[in-house]
Amino acid sequence: MAMLQDDAMAGGWQEPRATAVLVLADGTVLEGFGLGATGESTGEVCFNTAMTGYEEILTDPSYAGQIITFTFPHIGNVGVNDEDIETVNMAASAEVRGIIVHANVTEPSNWRATRHLDAWLKARGIVGLSGIDTRALTALIREKGMPNAVIAHDPAGDFDIERLKKRAAEVPSMDGLDLVPLVGTTQRYEWDETTWVLGQGYGRREGEARHHVVAVDYGVKRNILRLLAARGCKVTVVPATATAEDVLALSPDGVFLSNGPGDPAATGEYAVPLIRTLLDRKVPTFGICLGHQMLGLAVGAKTAKMHQGHHGANHPVKDHMTGKVEIVSMNHGFAIDRDSLPENVEETHVSLFDGSNCGIALKDRPAFSVQHHPEASPGPQDSHYLFDRFVEMMDRHKPATERA
Repeated sequence: MAMLQDDAMAGGWQEPRATAVLVLADGTVLEGFGLGATGESTGEVCFNTAMTGYEEILTDPSYAGQIITFTFPHIGNVGVNDEDIETVNMAASAEVRGIIVHANVTEPSNWRATRHLDAWLKARGIVGLSGIDTRALTALIREKGMPNAVIAHDPAGDFDIERLKKRAAEVPSMDGLDLVPLVGTTQRYEWDETTWVLGQGYGRREGEARHHVVAVDYGVKRNILRLLAARGCKVTVVPATATAEDVLALSPDGVFLSNGPGDPAATGEYAVPLIRTLLDRKVPTFGICLGHQMLGLAVGAKTAKMHQGHHGANHPVKDHMTGKVEIVSMNHGFAIDRDSLPENVEETHVSLFDGSNCGIALKDRPAFSVQHHPEASPGPQDSHYLFDRFVEMMDRHKPATERA
């Protein structure tokens, strides 16, 4: 599936030697041209339909353990910069295992660009592959599900395909994998950076905090924390392994459950006890993505692996509470099984693509969550009201003496 290009040699048009390959667990081999880091990497291959925001996608910790195929052909044309990185834990492992694009990456053409995507991928150790028919690969994923694979880049084009096939077949399934330790913080820290403004950059929360929010980090994105700080919240980020005693000792007005990678059932082994205690204490709680799934597990619901997952910035989701349809950003390979929701839980959001669950709220506790990413701004701000909803929830549940 390598593309043809003009060869200056006397032979005229010739197919150049592949410098990168993608080898799927079923033995399928796709040849192309390498970019980014050299070497090999393994992971689950998914496709993302977003036309913009590739840097935010590539630095989203929720993509840990995955190789991303972009369906939009022109990835890299606006370069990269330091302001659009979503990773908070810069010492963590690379968010993604690899990147697959159709067209060769061009020189960046954007006033905010500070680096070429290829150089940026090299610096972060991310292996890339270009020059294949990404439409065909996407169709394969839609038909057969997200395959495990090896992505390899060698400028000399020297690949032991049989060895790579064997390695691809041995990649562990995403089922049962707890990937949060690869991306989450191990130290508690404070956050006060607010949202980006043209010509000014990022701001800082000023004055006395309106609320104290403790954010549990399963792989949190920067813009989530910024949107909380922009609403006057003091934000304290704690590790995913924090206990109920750790969190309650901080006297939070509310707790935020962050996004993150991997199988929610695996992470839930240590995350659910904290959440159940918060619900028993009626602490206002808001979850996004993996945090949504954690809340679901805490109330007794079940999660299940999806066939192809939801990955993109153009997904329509209906909010049953307002009747409005929002265009949202999605990134998840697991979902809450709506049929397992208990009677005290209301389904608040639903995907208009496949009808899967995208949001819940408890009827007897101040807690709600959504599967999509309201901070990613694909609408561009269709879902920012969810952060306001969380703040209003904390307002209502503050002691009367503090509200006065």
